[in-house]
Amino acid sequence: MNLPTDLKYTKDHEWIRIEGDLAIVGVTDFAQGELGDIVYVDVDSEGDTLDREEVFGTVEAVKTVSDLFMPLTGEVVEFNEQLEDEPELVNSDPYGDGWMIKIKFSNPEELDELLDADAYKESVAS
Repeated sequence: MNLPTDLKYTKDHEWIRIEGDLAIVGVTDFAQGELGDIVYVDVDSEGDTLDREEVFGTVEAVKTVSDLFMPLTGEVVEFNEQLEDEPELVNSDPYGDGWMIKIKFSNPEELDELLDADAYKESVAS
């Protein structure tokens, strides 16, 4: 399982890369592996301000549809439009070109509640 140590993680299998007051969000390598071949990513919350753990979209794989949860409270400022034509990037490059949204987060204290790579690894092992 590929878990970059410079990222933060949620129990819902999202990863977060902090760049200033923006958070780039995607699903983890573990999650994409469990989902299987991803055929569609639906994010219709661009421009919306959502609370942490609210649903910001869905990811559709061949056999299932899963909700995507906000890791931090904030405004969804960008959707990775490349995923409209190439949703399989979530499978092939989950931590790179397969990112899903950018959030302008509004509550920096929530960062302390995210998991580091070791804690996330423990959570999926149990």
